[in-house]
Amino acid sequence: MRVAIINDLKLAVEALKRTVAQVPGCEIAWTAADGKEGVERCAKDRPDLILMDIVMPVMDGVEATRRIMQHSPCPILVVTATVEGNLDRVYNALGAGALDAVQGPTFGSGGALDGAQPVVRRIRTLQRLTSNGYGASAAVGPVGPEPVRSLGPTSTPGSAAAVRLLALGASTGGPEALVTVLRGLSRGFTPAIVIVQHLDPEFVPGFCAWMSAQTGRSVRPAVQGDRPEPGRVLVACSVDHLALAPDQSLRYTPEPVEQPYRPSVDVFFASLARFASRPGVAALLTGMGRDGGTGLLTLKRAGWRTLAQDEASSVVYGMPRAARDLGAALEILPVASLGAALEAAYTRRMPVARPTSEPR
Repeated sequence: MRVAIINDLKLAVEALKRTVAQVPGCEIAWTAADGKEGVERCAKDRPDLILMDIVMPVMDGVEATRRIMQHSPCPILVVTATVEGNLDRVYNALGAGALDAVQGPTFGSGGALDGAQPVVRRIRTLQRLTSNGYGASAAVGPVGPEPVRSLGPTSTPGSAAAVRLLALGASTGGPEALVTVLRGLSRGFTPAIVIVQHLDPEFVPGFCAWMSAQTGRSVRPAVQGDRPEPGRVLVACSVDHLALAPDQSLRYTPEPVEQPYRPSVDVFFASLARFASRPGVAALLTGMGRDGGTGLLTLKRAGWRTLAQDEASSVVYGMPRAARDLGAALEILPVASLGAALEAAYTRRMPVARPTSEPR
């Protein structure tokens, strides 16, 4: 794997070079001292992976990520001195198409390299997941910690009100798309919303805070036993799969273990088709791979209103393409139009999908 480094700090570049050297099969393709130079180098010599800093002169990492994904798309891992200190920029970069973010390594006393292993783990995972090429078939999900078996107390089963859900699935480019969709909903429209976004669980709390600030809605991680409620936006926060249980609570499960997308939109959508007390509305947004396409078709057959993002507005047209190819979406729209369309579908101003066990 040929790895490029875009970073203006010489010590940081040297630390990343030594980090990459720890990964078998990886070599340095080139380095660039700012985003503008990185965009130009990538256009002439596209690497297999870019380690992208966020704060740089001339052009920062957010704009460089956006331009690279538009003109010379390839996997980008944000590596910065502090993720927490640059949350806005990190999530904007993820919205522009970066796959993940991690704090960079540093030199400690005596010149020892500190903090390299989190970067090494992510490079190894991306090396494995992108081995078949960067495109619609590549299976890229979060690249973070081990699966979380339980994230909180399990609620007591019992009867629950029939709450209709608005369900959203996204991956590469999803943060920006999700903000656009939620901003497109009218202020008085407050359904129960559940989101599965391929994102390292470590960053979900910050992502929720960022989403809340960007949209003015209450967004928080979905914990074990939560029940979707009107006016609340819940986000999957584990590399185990989020699923709706028969008692209408949300649970995390490692099954299916062979599913490469974690958390899987397909698994979540399938659980909604099976256990949701009332058909709701679902949309599949920008993302690499095919996760969610089959699940969206299952929802459509169960009577849900289903939508997908169009190619022109997608950062990576993998997941929505899968929905399109399967005939899973009743409407395929630009991301700027999806919020209003989802609200119209929820309030029954859109043709209803008729439940069926047969493909169209």
